[in-house]
Amino acid sequence: MADRIKQLLTKTKGDQVIWGVVVVLSFISLLAVYSSTGSLAYRMEKNSSYYLVKQVMVLGLGLLITYWVHKVNYTKFAKVAVILYLLSLPLLLYTLFFGTSLNEGSRWIKLPVINLTFQTSDLAKLALFMFIARVLSMKQDVIKDLKKGFIPVLLPMLFTCALIAPANLSTALMLGATCSIVFFIGRVQVKHLLLLAAVGIMGISLLFTISKLTGFGRAKTWEQRIEDFAGGKKKDGKGEDVYQVQQAKIAIANGGITGRGPGRSLQKNFLPHPYSDFIFSIIVEEYGLIGGAIVVMLYLLFLWRSILIFKRCPFAFGAFLAVGLSITLVFQAMLNMAVNVHLVPVTGLTLPMISMGGSSIWFTSIAIGIILSVSRYVDEMEGGKKGTKKAAKEDAEEEYEDEEASEEIAPEALTNEVKKRKKTIINKKPVPAV
Repeated sequence: MADRIKQLLTKTKGDQVIWGVVVVLSFISLLAVYSSTGSLAYRMEKNSSYYLVKQVMVLGLGLLITYWVHKVNYTKFAKVAVILYLLSLPLLLYTLFFGTSLNEGSRWIKLPVINLTFQTSDLAKLALFMFIARVLSMKQDVIKDLKKGFIPVLLPMLFTCALIAPANLSTALMLGATCSIVFFIGRVQVKHLLLLAAVGIMGISLLFTISKLTGFGRAKTWEQRIEDFAGGKKKDGKGEDVYQVQQAKIAIANGGITGRGPGRSLQKNFLPHPYSDFIFSIIVEEYGLIGGAIVVMLYLLFLWRSILIFKRCPFAFGAFLAVGLSITLVFQAMLNMAVNVHLVPVTGLTLPMISMGGSSIWFTSIAIGIILSVSRYVDEMEGGKKGTKKAAKEDAEEEYEDEEASEEIAPEALTNEVKKRKKTIINKKPVPAV
């Protein structure tokens, strides 16, 4: 068993720190999910270990997916991006009108043969950032131009967000904000980004008005959540969102600095979704502010390592791919934790790689695998350059050693001439392979 693990580790390429962060987050997920699903298992008449075993299987398959994806050359994702994006649009449209409803929003579809339910916005997020990375890299020469550069990059985001927003406004807003960050990194002009912000505000206002007048959409839910966050009408704590936030605050207060200890959370019996949307509050209750800070630092470490990959990658597509996927994952995590501590209104976003889930974890695993694929390519390329420089230096030394042995001229003149020519060729940079 130990030999197989060592063999697997030797085949694992890419940023080792990111691999470590993913493994640690998976371990934290198992602890948190096992602790927070006790009451759920009781209500569903399941064994107390049922959801733990399920999460182990989901995370295990997720790690395998990450491993398989990171072995693929990232340049192949340029063609896959087009297919996935064109597939995601009709799926989002179908989900909007015929999807499975939960909390007044249609976000899920059920596959008929394997009977698997998944959230189409997870596929859309992955496809969108892959497609934007492709288009943005192709438009770098004209990216400053509004019609030739920015509009072709902007339209895919607008289509996706417009289809997601009626049922899941928080995800649409998160995608819009994250894409704006990627656009800024991709050298889009600030005035064009300000124009995008204005269009976004008008679009949200129009969507809210239409939903309010027609009853189609979730205008009442959005309005209520903003009022609850601002301390408006529902101050009695009877609203579900208010109740969840109050229980999350109690959990965080109970945790203190060091926490109550693993499995000793009290509020997991009162929070409606302690294993998904509000799992961070359970982590803080059991492991304290120290445990919560460790989770935050893990996500920031993941983002930092991804930014390093972005800076090292010599090609635009791989660089935008790595930074875009990493920013959306970390931004979602920060929003989830901000909801738990009541810094933003309730959104319904899960904590990536920690919250209990199935398809959402697998799509996240694909995104991480793509980032590691870019990292693997950068590492191999830099290793090849180092090997080329070393080989060139050794060849130059051998060439001039042979010349020194064959020449029959004065030793002093030979020595000076050879040293001069040797230094010139050794310091000459080799031409990198294309």
